[in-house]
Amino acid sequence: MEAMENEVLYLLNQGLKVSIMGLVAYFSGLLVKHRQVKVNYTRKINHFVLVFIPPFIDIVLDYGENGFEVVGYVMALAALFVFTRPMREKFPVFDLMFSSFDRPEDRPFTLLWLFTQLLACYVVVGAMAYLYEFYGLPEELILIPVLIGGIGDGLAEPVGVRFGRCRYRSRALFTGREYVRTLEGSAAVFITSIAVVALFHPVFSTTQFIVSLGLVPVAMTLAEAFSPHTWDNPFIFLVGYLVLFGIYFI
Repeated sequence: MEAMENEVLYLLNQGLKVSIMGLVAYFSGLLVKHRQVKVNYTRKINHFVLVFIPPFIDIVLDYGENGFEVVGYVMALAALFVFTRPMREKFPVFDLMFSSFDRPEDRPFTLLWLFTQLLACYVVVGAMAYLYEFYGLPEELILIPVLIGGIGDGLAEPVGVRFGRCRYRSRALFTGREYVRTLEGSAAVFITSIAVVALFHPVFSTTQFIVSLGLVPVAMTLAEAFSPHTWDNPFIFLVGYLVLFGIYFI
């Protein structure tokens, strides 16, 4: 009976996630198509929803740990199939949703970069969660890079687009094309890193907290600055987890 209840909760959980993210992508696409809102902004709306809504739904509709997490990751990646060109041409609603995160400068790699970045994020977070559990580190540490990436990287682009003046170049996977980033955008990552580390100060000793405040913001900002275009989060996660892992043994 309990297994059946968990299965029902899991289906409700996944259905709610898909519904919310689909609706956000749809209405964001309307803003792009009919209100000429920059994709740089609507893309980050989708980013924040993707980062923060699923964990919230997992709390509200907790289906237990029965191996469903891996299934959910696979389903999330498979769901991107609806945004392939044949599906977009056949179903205009998917094309509208795709327009909410399809930056012109990313074409024709938009979907490829999105898929590989999500896959890399799942691998990094999963591997580091296992490592932290193996060494008995506080599970709260897992949230620190995720929040920095989710908030800091989410703010970096709109801040850079709106206020950026000091520009520098970055590369991307599978192409030699160069892309523009800004120091103002990177500053958003730095400031967010300080705020997130301060928020989690109870999990650190005094020495660890001081070292974290000195190292984590710098490491995360450099990770975002030197990561390939659209591949910020896997690098931010990996660097953050490795730095925190080292600090926790001080």
